Amino acid sequence: MTGQSSSVKPFYSTQPAARISVVSKAASEVSSDSEAEFWAGLKARRLTLNVFQSSSPQPGIRQITFEAVIKPAPPARALYVIESQLWQQQGEAWRLIAAQRSEPSKLEQPLSLDAKIYPAATAARQEIREALARAAKRHTNVLVVFGADWCYDCHVLDKAFHRTDIAPILNVNFEVVHVDVGQGDKNQDLMNEYQVPMKRGIPGIAVLDSSGKLIYSQQNGEFERARALGPEDLLEFLKKWKPQAR
Repeated sequence: MTGQSSSVKPFYSTQPAARISVVSKAASEVSSDSEAEFWAGLKARRLTLNVFQSSSPQPGIRQITFEAVIKPAPPARALYVIESQLWQQQGEAWRLIAAQRSEPSKLEQPLSLDAKIYPAATAARQEIREALARAAKRHTNVLVVFGADWCYDCHVLDKAFHRTDIAPILNVNFEVVHVDVGQGDKNQDLMNEYQVPMKRGIPGIAVLDSSGKLIYSQQNGEFERARALGPEDLLEFLKKWKPQAR
C-alpha cells in the first residue's frame, strides 16, 4: 500500500529462494523482486484479504489461500487477485517460500467451483420456453448462457451478473437461462440452433427477443475468457442487446 517494493521484498525468502508462479492461460515463474514490484505497483488505497483456506501441514510451515481486493485511487476500478502462499519460519521471522497467484482481473474470481449454476440438461428447452413467456409479459429479451459448473469462466460471469452495477441492467432487461453443456456432450442441438459454436469455448451467449427470434449469437468465444473482461465490457454488451424500446 506504500507503493514501494522495498517494503514488500523482506517478506520473501532468499535461502531457499522463493518460487513464485503467475497463472494466466499457463503458469510462468517470476522472481521475488518482480513479484514485490507487482504488489507495490498496484498502488492500493485499500486492500481487503478474504482468506478461505489456512493450514499448518507441519510445524514451522503455514499455507494460506486468499482473494485480495485491491481498490486504487478513483476513478480506477477494483482489481481481484487470488493467491496461494507457503510460509516458512526462519529463526524469529516468517518468510514466503512459494506462491501462486492469478493475474489481476476487473471481475471477482470464484474461490471454488462448488456453486451450482447450471440445472439438469434435460430441462433446457422447457426453461427457454418459460423464459420467453415471461419476456413477452415483461417486454424483455432472453439471455441464454451455455456453460457448465466445472467451467471457471462460467462462474466468473455468473458472479459478474450479481454485481451491484450490472444486476439492475440485467434484471430489468433480460430473462436469464443457464444451459448445461456437460463436457460438450449435452444440449449441442441448442448450441447449433442458436449458432454458438462449442469449439469456441464456454461460457457462450445467445440473445433472443420475446418472440424467440435470435438477435445475437456468440461466434468467436467473446465470453470464453470472462476473467479477462471488465464490468464496463458487460455493461456495454447488455445495453446494446436490451430491448430497443428501453
